[in-house]
Amino acid sequence: MSNNYTHIDTEFDREHIWHPYTSMLNPLPNYPVTHAEGTRIYLQSGEALIDGMASWWSALHGYNHPQLNEALQSQSNNMSHVMFGGITHAPAVELCKKLVAMTPKALDKVFLADGGSVSVEVAIKMAVQYWYSQGHKQKHKLMTPQKGYHGDTFAAMSVCDPVNSMHSMYRGFLPEQIFVPPPRSRFHERFDAEEAHTLEQYFAKHHHEVAAFIIEPIVQNAGGMNFYHPDYLKTVRQLCDRYEILLICDEIATGFGRTGTLFAVEHADITPDIMCVGKALTGGYMTLAATLTTSHVARGICEGEAGVLMHGPTFMGNPLACAVANKSLELLLDNNWQGQINDIHHWLGALERCRELAAVVDVRRLGAIGVVELNSAVDVAKIQQFFVSQGVWIRPFGKLIYLMPPFVSSENDIQRLATAIYDAIAQGHY
Repeated sequence: MSNNYTHIDTEFDREHIWHPYTSMLNPLPNYPVTHAEGTRIYLQSGEALIDGMASWWSALHGYNHPQLNEALQSQSNNMSHVMFGGITHAPAVELCKKLVAMTPKALDKVFLADGGSVSVEVAIKMAVQYWYSQGHKQKHKLMTPQKGYHGDTFAAMSVCDPVNSMHSMYRGFLPEQIFVPPPRSRFHERFDAEEAHTLEQYFAKHHHEVAAFIIEPIVQNAGGMNFYHPDYLKTVRQLCDRYEILLICDEIATGFGRTGTLFAVEHADITPDIMCVGKALTGGYMTLAATLTTSHVARGICEGEAGVLMHGPTFMGNPLACAVANKSLELLLDNNWQGQINDIHHWLGALERCRELAAVVDVRRLGAIGVVELNSAVDVAKIQQFFVSQGVWIRPFGKLIYLMPPFVSSENDIQRLATAIYDAIAQGHY
């Protein structure tokens, strides 16, 4: 049987394959893709679509990149996978060296995980096990802002927004966490000191039972694309120190340059106790994530009765994924990522004219993220069909039409994506 897949059976797909957040009774349309190259996604029907999503924010360098291809193929000739228990290998060691070197200085212990949600699960386990090992078994809850998103597995889901998420369906099964008001002060505006006062009230009341505060630094992503003030994050760091609570920063969506700094915590000049990275780590090629922590936390965990961190995925440290991640991080640094982000941020200014449309509530951008917020939720199937007809791939959610394009996008790419968004709203295709 040939490995060249020339035809996609869309009827079988529709009847039997469950896609993300899609009904099996009345599924959203799925557009069959045959291949992708650079910033273009090619459909079976012949259209070439400019990618505005970077495959859910992961494909920083575009598609079918020759150096990433070579890294994958070369590693596959040596070994595709070996268990990470009792074994190590050069791709994993080199990747962890890179991560320790590029993340905040104190983060010098690395746990390689399968994907983003798993890295959050690991971070939560680290925090809870740390306090358990230190004799504070009552510190087993998480505190987190409303409107956050940290993944779809159960511990991660328990710290997602309690209103606009899956909490209600799993009430009684999900751990009950402590939610604080979402950040209100916007990134480019003045910080409201009242937010710090409110936060401290929660810390003072709950610190005896809280293991960690978990937050997406600077950008609450799937919870509403909220770009908040760095002083909010600084305040959280200060309160965690004051009330002996660990700080977990979820950089899965924001890491590796997306917000304009290499990691979003740099906007606030803080170092978390635990940090999660993923998505863009392999340039969109393979599933891989990492949870980094400090020597202090690692030592505290291992001083307990278990003596080890109680987690170990089958595909932890997968050599193929690590090899591609190494090359992707090299490309990120070699390609002047900061110049790429600055250009995209400037070009995303093309979204500003959407402000003139009555349906638009807000337009905002930060780094290589552009958001147009509407006054009502979009019809995903309807607007997606229009976008495809315009030769672009954009996947809105709720009231938000947003762009997180590959870093290699051109000015023309961004202009066409922005024009398609304007036309979709102006012409009522939503």
